[in-house]
Amino acid sequence: MTREISLANAPAHARHGSSIGQPLTRRDGVLKVTGAARYAADNHPAGMLHAVLAVSSIARGRVTFLDIEAAKGHPGVVEVMTPANRPPLATDPDEKSNPFMFRLDVLQNDLVRYANQPIAVVIAETLEAATEGAALLSPQYETLPARVGLDAGESFMPPAVGVGNPARLQRGDVEAALATSASRVEATYETPSQYHNAMEPHAIVAAWDGDALSIDTPSQALAMAQGRIAGLFGIAPEKIHIRSPFLGGGFGSKGLVSGPQVLGILAARLVGRPVKLVLRREQMYGPVGHRAPTRQTLRIGLDSEGRMTALAHHAKTTSSTFDDFFEPAADASHTLYASPAIATSHEAVRVDTGTPLFMRAPGEATGSIALESAIDEAAWACGLDPLAFRLKNYAEVEPISGKPFSSKALRECYAEGAGRFGWSGRPLAPRQMRDEAGFLVGWGMGTATFPALMFQAEARAVLRRDGTGVMETGAQDMGQGAWTAFAQIAADGLGLDIEQLEFKAGTSDLPDAGIAGGSAHTATAGMAIHCAGADVIARLADLATGDERSPLFGAGNAGVLARGGRLIRRDDESRSESYADILARAGLAEMEGRGRSAADPAAQSTYAMHAHGAVFAEVKVDPDLGQIRVTRLVGAFAAGRVINPRLVRSQYYGGMIWGASFTLHEHAVMDRRSGRILNADLAEYHVPVNADVPSVDALLIDEHDPHVNALGIKGVGEIGITGTAGAVANAVWHATGVRVRRFPIRIDDLLAPAAL
Repeated sequence: MTREISLANAPAHARHGSSIGQPLTRRDGVLKVTGAARYAADNHPAGMLHAVLAVSSIARGRVTFLDIEAAKGHPGVVEVMTPANRPPLATDPDEKSNPFMFRLDVLQNDLVRYANQPIAVVIAETLEAATEGAALLSPQYETLPARVGLDAGESFMPPAVGVGNPARLQRGDVEAALATSASRVEATYETPSQYHNAMEPHAIVAAWDGDALSIDTPSQALAMAQGRIAGLFGIAPEKIHIRSPFLGGGFGSKGLVSGPQVLGILAARLVGRPVKLVLRREQMYGPVGHRAPTRQTLRIGLDSEGRMTALAHHAKTTSSTFDDFFEPAADASHTLYASPAIATSHEAVRVDTGTPLFMRAPGEATGSIALESAIDEAAWACGLDPLAFRLKNYAEVEPISGKPFSSKALRECYAEGAGRFGWSGRPLAPRQMRDEAGFLVGWGMGTATFPALMFQAEARAVLRRDGTGVMETGAQDMGQGAWTAFAQIAADGLGLDIEQLEFKAGTSDLPDAGIAGGSAHTATAGMAIHCAGADVIARLADLATGDERSPLFGAGNAGVLARGGRLIRRDDESRSESYADILARAGLAEMEGRGRSAADPAAQSTYAMHAHGAVFAEVKVDPDLGQIRVTRLVGAFAAGRVINPRLVRSQYYGGMIWGASFTLHEHAVMDRRSGRILNADLAEYHVPVNADVPSVDALLIDEHDPHVNALGIKGVGEIGITGTAGAVANAVWHATGVRVRRFPIRIDDLLAPAAL
């Protein structure tokens, strides 16, 4: 098994001055395209066995029989793990001690709470034997009727939505404002269940050595996973070593330890040998989270000039019967549009599914497509261009809280995006444009926003006598290029060329880099890296400026700069000294610094912190068949300081494509009789391919934010979804004149109301 991945010998790229802001290519790119990057399931320790899950084919009931003898009698099968022989855990997997802890299905009993729930684990010498053994179990059930969908049972107001957000929030008297408005818009929108479907399925390779545990598994939060596993198995966290250098996508589903990961560890303990467990694609539809469906009603009050007087956003969603995670969809209306009266509220229904969890832009994605569609409807009701309506209702402060924004360049996003797209040529009424082939053409827009979050992290920096440096933090890279951006921050903080830097990440024995989620990873781990660099440079400067033999002696008050592997006097740049000389004279082989990062509570209590953007979409619709094609997407985004524009633009592309997918493609189809998902594969669970989004353009709008953190970084991973989904929906209306309020938009939605 590999211990860690070092990028010290990755190819160098040209840089000019600071590494920050340079469009460097991915430092791990060559490893990935040559197959040298090792993902969790690529590891095969000596003596390893293969484990395969047997999962429930019902959504509610209990397992009454498993043919264990038949499975164990199959050649190559070593053991079958069931509730009867599963090794004990130190804590109840149904216990919860913090908002980021969720209940796990790890064979604690014979109850079935959702389809695809693990009911046994077959362990064998080969993957084929384990798979065949699982099929031989032939489970029998005592079945109860499945509760499925938003109308499956009695609804209730959840205690909180998201992670501790209030389920109901109000500013001003919404009902009074609606009653006195010159006009009103009211509409209900529905979004479906969606599943993460990362290219890399969930996997684990686990090996015990006494009470020490070695794990290869994809994880968006190494230290959090280490702590959760330590609690479940009653061992010290330092006894657990997790390697997760590369993730083939996560989107939130790999942020928390899941039941299948724990089952892999239990299987290894049961048989006393290393075990690999990899989920099949269809098994990812259940125990590892998803985006819950919603039904959202928006009511907007308007005065005679088209200004909003009231905004009410109510969302209904689902959660599992045994845990609490509630999609905070209505919270999307807290931040974007100025209204003297705003009310958001949520209700929920318990259904027989796996627990919905964090999925890329949780709450904002589902809420924004409804909000942006309703805003478009309000603009049409007022006879205003959608962009003009948004500018008329532009929020100078955060509407729900009244806080000033730490920075907000949304006006610039509107202007730059509209200019690049050619928005000024858009006719107000729908069905006014056709292309040369006779297809209906529509243009729509949506406003993008996502909170600028930040968590806690740590990093360790080392300067060596040979003039090179090392930066260590347990960061993750899900493919977004985090390792490259972090290396740029590290090189800048250490005053080194990036080729002189060794960056280490991806293992749990390194300093805790926090969680790669909430579009906060670069800000969180990046600030820890920045602080670690500043710490070691300060220590080196103290050493030099206090040494009479150094040309920097006495420069303590004036200060020094760190650049090109040298400390330079600020007041006299002709006087400098290399790191190597400073360390050599002091007889030191290296010098270490530590850095920590966390959000500033004072700044957070004072300012509303968000990234912003505007997305413009063009669609073409076949008037005979109702087939929709997205032909152009233009997004303009302001997200603070950009560490690497090449990587940031790539993230915007991914978010915008996901937004189009939300509107036109993704939908988990549920069999309402059995509670099973019918399209649990990548053939029928549709996501966009290249032909579905032929032209995507992302503009990076300059924005300086001195309050979010010292580097001025906001997140970029999720914001692209929030504007695009609504923009595509609004473009479909502009092309056809048919307003679809149920997503994804289907051909029959366009053909049913009236002929195109």
